[in-house]
Amino acid sequence: MSDVLLECDKVVKVFPGVRALDGVGLSLTAGSVHALLGENGAGKSTLIKVITGVHPPDGGRLLRRGADLHLRSPLEATRAGIGVVHQERNLIPGFSVAENITLQNPPARRSLVDRAAMNAPAERCLAELGLDLDPNRLVRELSVAQQQLVEIGKALYTESQVLLLDEPTASLSPQEAERLFDVVRRLKERGTCVVFVSHKLEEVFEICDTVTVLRDGKSVLESAPLAEYAQDDVVTLMVGRAHAVTDMTPRVVDTAAQPALSLSGLSTAAGHQDVSLDVRPGEIVGLYGLVGAGRSELVKAVLGLERVTAGEIRVNGEPARIGSPREALHTYGIGYLTENRKEEGVFLEQPIVRNITVTVWRKLGRFLGDISSRKEREVSHDLVDRLGIRVSGLQQNAGELSGGNQQKVSLAKWLAADIRLLIVDEPTVGVDVRTKHAFHELIWELARGGLPILLISSDLTEMITLADRVVVMADHSIRGEVDNDHDYDRMSGQIIRVIHDRAVSAVPAKGSGS
Repeated sequence: MSDVLLECDKVVKVFPGVRALDGVGLSLTAGSVHALLGENGAGKSTLIKVITGVHPPDGGRLLRRGADLHLRSPLEATRAGIGVVHQERNLIPGFSVAENITLQNPPARRSLVDRAAMNAPAERCLAELGLDLDPNRLVRELSVAQQQLVEIGKALYTESQVLLLDEPTASLSPQEAERLFDVVRRLKERGTCVVFVSHKLEEVFEICDTVTVLRDGKSVLESAPLAEYAQDDVVTLMVGRAHAVTDMTPRVVDTAAQPALSLSGLSTAAGHQDVSLDVRPGEIVGLYGLVGAGRSELVKAVLGLERVTAGEIRVNGEPARIGSPREALHTYGIGYLTENRKEEGVFLEQPIVRNITVTVWRKLGRFLGDISSRKEREVSHDLVDRLGIRVSGLQQNAGELSGGNQQKVSLAKWLAADIRLLIVDEPTVGVDVRTKHAFHELIWELARGGLPILLISSDLTEMITLADRVVVMADHSIRGEVDNDHDYDRMSGQIIRVIHDRAVSAVPAKGSGS
């Protein structure tokens, strides 16, 4: 009989307006590698946070070896034998390897940390990992792969029986990933259950024994033997078959038109190599990829926020050297709807009227820069009505609005400036279904009116609903491109397969001309 270390029994987690986990089940057995799979937003990160004590469940329960487990903090999870290595490192760069490994329970003598005694347990953990590393070396001097193994060393030191690895190979070379797999196999042999969270299905099938698939906060496959499933089966479980595309007025894109934005062989200091793409008037081009693919950084290079090291940017056929978002707006007519609306999209402590007209103060200004209040109100009233922004009045502070209405205010400021190209980054993160639908209609109608739009979204349904073409990115380069016919079942499968280096045939887009 399998030795079950940890179970999730019908776990529920609710955030305002979102049921992030809805009756999720999971069973983790000793000496196994368990794949936790799902699209972006499926609930994987939330489940990890519940298992590691960051969030308490709002329903269901956790069980450790059959007994109820109540975790009030990550420290309690560690004491219960649950460790996690996040995609972002959780080490102190200025501390040594030994100090980081023993940080949660350092050796002590007479209530004082005994630094001399740190090396022995650290060396033992490093030896178990097959890592020949000086325990006195500072972590900041290590490679990304070495730092990751030090994180796993921390879990060995705290005697974790369950170890969650969140996208562990995202920043590793193939050789480094293979070394990590050797470590995972070694952990499995010593009886640890390793939970492997990854979008790289080829790695999942190489290293994992069992699999749980999440979709829309539900577990559609629970702790099943992976050998019973093919990659295509797993893709189908991940993307589902119940998504419907909103019926919106068809758009036609003139594929012979001069691109409003053209990137040719673009390389950047952020790591992009030889990126080329075009966005034509009235076209929505989607950028899709996993976390860390380099989509937002590519857009920031276009806006002058990342250094371009090679290649060319053209706007309406003319070479463009853009040094800042201000220059992008005032010289080239480019607006950028940021994913971080609370810090970059709106001024929370300023009234709506000022938020909407901030991009056109030059145009509305009077002598010595005095802004015409009447003109501000006229512009703002028009856009509030046009976008359906729900406000008590134009003097209401933006911080008092819902997330969806804040996002509409952020969009309004760019429309006030009569932009000629709109870049949209994760437009509907954190908004409810009704607001998301309304925002999709807004974006669609803007494109139907001729506005070229470059759309970044991790929501696959949103991408397939809106984009004419989906450009798939991975590792700061373009992996492939899919013409979108808005059939969710067909398109989602093709896009996922492009991400996983699977050959696809482009499907001509119906009614888009692209």
